[in-house]
Amino acid sequence: MNIKDKVVIITGASSGIGEATALKMAKEGAKVILTARSKTKLKELAKKIKAEKGTALVVTADVTKSKDFKKVVEKAKKEFGSVHILVNNAGLMPLSYIEKLKTDEWNTMVDVNIKGVLNGVEAVLPTLIENKGGHIINISSTAAYNYFPGGAVYCATKAAVQMFSEGLRKEISKKYGINVTSIEPGAVDTSLLETITDEDIKKELKGMMKMTTLQAEDIANAIFYAVNQPARANINNIHILPSEQQ
Repeated sequence: MNIKDKVVIITGASSGIGEATALKMAKEGAKVILTARSKTKLKELAKKIKAEKGTALVVTADVTKSKDFKKVVEKAKKEFGSVHILVNNAGLMPLSYIEKLKTDEWNTMVDVNIKGVLNGVEAVLPTLIENKGGHIINISSTAAYNYFPGGAVYCATKAAVQMFSEGLRKEISKKYGINVTSIEPGAVDTSLLETITDEDIKKELKGMMKMTTLQAEDIANAIFYAVNQPARANINNIHILPSEQQ
């Protein structure tokens, strides 16, 4: 779709892929709804977007709470009249080996990485159905297909997002004209690694991160490519790796 003047909700917009996506969408003429828990960072991003003549609205929310997500949609519709695109980007990656039983971190990953996506779809889908069109972007990962050290739970959450996206597409795309895309990046230079608390995993990942990783802007460009297609073309998956990643 032509995203000029379209309303785009972006979760996890305070940094990394979410921030880069917000900047890209705003530059292309979309009205972006910036959502995360950090109001300060969102305000800074909104200020930057507005300085470049873009349109942004800050709505703080916790994606693990259904009522928070519905509040985001309500405020978006009140301010701009509708919602056309959802980018379910918020995610965590506190990797650890299963035997360490960091169950609090497991539960947090399930809540943010899976339930956050489900809450977003729950909140936005009625509006997209009413519009008879739109686009849902879910950020999965190449981890959906390949296990890596300490990633059993994380990989499982991303596999869930990938399969949910496929099921969602099959249920709603033909019926309502709503496109669905799973974005599956490899190693990206973002703050996601900062969510890792396991020192053993940090040591193991140092070798992997010596490669030239993707930048957040690369993923933002992939997202824009998917949503910028004509309505007749659904990009099911974008599997994007650093050139050096095996």
